[in-house]
Amino acid sequence: MARTSRRSNLASLLVAGVAATVAVKAVLNSICQEAFVSGLRGAPAQCRVQVVSLKAAEGDSLPSVDVDEGKPGQTVNIADLFKGKKGVLFGVPGAFTPTCSEKHLPGYLEMSEELKAAGAEVVVCVSVNDPFVMAAWGKQKEAEGKVRMLADTKCQLTKALDMELDATEKLGSIRSKRYAMLIDDGKIIKLGMDDGAFAPAMLEALKR
Repeated sequence: MARTSRRSNLASLLVAGVAATVAVKAVLNSICQEAFVSGLRGAPAQCRVQVVSLKAAEGDSLPSVDVDEGKPGQTVNIADLFKGKKGVLFGVPGAFTPTCSEKHLPGYLEMSEELKAAGAEVVVCVSVNDPFVMAAWGKQKEAEGKVRMLADTKCQLTKALDMELDATEKLGSIRSKRYAMLIDDGKIIKLGMDDGAFAPAMLEALKR
C-alpha cells in the first residue's frame, strides 16, 4: 500500500510539474510576441534580443529624419527632400578625411552634370559631423549647386538607416559607414556599400 501511495504521489507531482512548465512557456511566449509587435520600446529585457534590427534595404522608404544644413537648427527633412524626386543620397565616415575628400565627394562633384543628365534631381552628401564642418568642407570642394552638404549632427539618420560605424579609435566617435542610395520618390532603388558607393556605380544605376 505504501509503495502504491508513493507512486501515486510521484505521478501527481510529475503531472503538476509538466503543467507548470507549459504554463510558464505560454506566458513567456505571449510576452515576447507582444514585445516583437510593439518593438524595442517598453519590451521586457529578456525579450529584446529576439527583435532583430534590419539595415536599410532596396525597396525601403527613407526615414523621416531632420538633418542640419549650413548651421544648427537650419534643418532639412530627408524624406521630404526626396519626395517626388529622383536622386542620390551618399554617406561618408567623415568630412575632410582622406578617402572622402580625395575620392568619394570629388567623384560626385566631377560627375554632377552626368548625374543630372541621367535623371538625378538632387544629390546629397551626409556625414556625422556638425553643420559648420560640413559647410566648410563643401565650400573648400566647391560643392554649391552640385551636392548638398548635410550634417547628421545627432547621428539620428545614420541610426535610422542602421549605418553606424564605430570609428572611436580613429575619429573619436560613432560615424557613418560608406554608402550610397539611388532614391526615387523617397524609396531606395539601389543601395551600394564601400566601393559600390562611389559616383560611377550610382550613375550606372541611374542609367538602367
